[in-house]
Amino acid sequence: MAQTQGAYYVPHGSHWPIVGSLGLISTLSGAALWMDEYPGAGRPLMALGVALLLVMMFGWFGAVIRESVRGLYNKQVDVSFRMGMMWFIFSEVMFFAAFFGALFYARALSVPWLGGEGHGAMTNHFLWPEFSAAWPTNGPGSVGGTFSTMSAWGIPLLNTMLLLTSGVTITIAHHALRAGHRTRLLVFLAATVLLGAVFLGFQAYEYHHAYEQLNLTLGSGIYGSTFFMLTGFHGMHVTLGAIMIAVIWFRCAKGHFTRDDHFGFEAVAWYWHFVDVVWLGLFLFVYVL
Repeated sequence: MAQTQGAYYVPHGSHWPIVGSLGLISTLSGAALWMDEYPGAGRPLMALGVALLLVMMFGWFGAVIRESVRGLYNKQVDVSFRMGMMWFIFSEVMFFAAFFGALFYARALSVPWLGGEGHGAMTNHFLWPEFSAAWPTNGPGSVGGTFSTMSAWGIPLLNTMLLLTSGVTITIAHHALRAGHRTRLLVFLAATVLLGAVFLGFQAYEYHHAYEQLNLTLGSGIYGSTFFMLTGFHGMHVTLGAIMIAVIWFRCAKGHFTRDDHFGFEAVAWYWHFVDVVWLGLFLFVYVL
C-alpha cells in the first residue's frame, strides 16, 4: 500500500511500468517491421503496442490522480513533480533540436558541399555533375520527382495564429483558476482544446494538399523528409497536448484543483507553451526561410 514516510511519499507496487515497457517495445518493433515492409507482422504489432501504451497511460495517470485527490502528496512530492516536468520538457527540446539540426546541416552544409563549395570542391563533378545546389532540394537524381513547396502565408500562417491564440486562452484559464473563477476557467480551457483541434484539422488538410497537388511527400528527398518529420512530430505533440488539456478540463469540472494546489494544470500549461514556441521556430525555419 502507498504510504507517507517523513517528507517523502512512498508509492505502492505497480504493474504499469512493465505494461508501458511492453507497449514501447511492441510499438517500436512493429513500426520498424512495417517500414521494412516485413510481411504481416508490422502493423498488428504496432497496433498492439499503441493499445498497450494507451491502457498504461489511462491506468497509471488515473492512479496518480486518485492519490493526488486523496491528499497523499506533500510539498516534497510537488517539487519532485516540477523537476520531473522540467526535465521532460528539456528532453523534448533536445528532441526537436536534433531535427532542426538535421535541417540546418542539410541546408547550410551538405547541399553546398554537394554543389562543389568549400572542401567539397570538384566532388560534384565526379558524383553528381548535374546537381544544382539550391534549396529546397530533393537531392541528387531528383529522388521522388519534382515537387512544389508549401506556401507559408496560407494555412501555416493561420495555424500560427491559432496556436498563439491558444497560448493566450490557456494563460487566461490559469489566471481564472488562481482567481477562483470556475466558469471562465472551463470556457477558456475548452477554447484551448478547440483551437488545438482546428490546428490539427488544418494540418491534415495541408498534408493532403501536399501529397495530392504538390507531390511533396516523405520520399521527396531531404526537404520532404525533414518537412514531414518536423511538422508531423509537432502535430503529434499538439494532439497529446490537446488530450491532456481535455483531461484537465474534466478535472477542473470535478473541482480537483485549488488556487494554491494545481500543479497538474501548470504542467500541462508548460507543455502547451512549449508546443507553441516550437511551432514558431518551425514556421520560421521550415516555411518562411
